[in-house]
Amino acid sequence: QVQLVESGGGLVQPGGSLRLSCSASGRISSINVMGWYRQAPGKQRELVAMISSRGLTNYGDSVKGRFTISRDNAKNTVYLQMNSLKPEDTAVYYCKMVAYGDFWGQGTQVTVSS
Repeated sequence: QVQLVESGGGLVQPGGSLRLSCSASGRISSINVMGWYRQAPGKQRELVAMISSRGLTNYGDSVKGRFTISRDNAKNTVYLQMNSLKPEDTAVYYCKMVAYGDFWGQGTQVTVSS
C-alpha cells in the first residue's frame, strides 16, 4: 500500500500564491504518476495537474499558465505551485498516485477569499 500526506493548504487572497506538497510512503513503484485533483462543494472531482516519474506533465484547462507541478523522485514528493489564485480555485485538493493501483491522500483545503 501507499500512504499520501498533503500539506500547504490554507486561506489566501485572490491573486495570491500557495504551494502544496504531497509526500508518499510505503510500497512505492519507481514508475508512477503523481499529482492533484480538486473538489469544490457541489461539484465533481476534477484534474488539476499530474506528473509522471519521467517528468511528463498534464494540466487541467482551468489552471494552465497559473499552476506548476513538479516532483522530487528521491523524496517521493510532488509539489503544486499555485499562482494568481482565484476564488473559483477554492476546493479540497487531493493528492493522487497511480502505480500498481490508485491511491489518494486525505485532502487539504484551499480557500481563496478576500
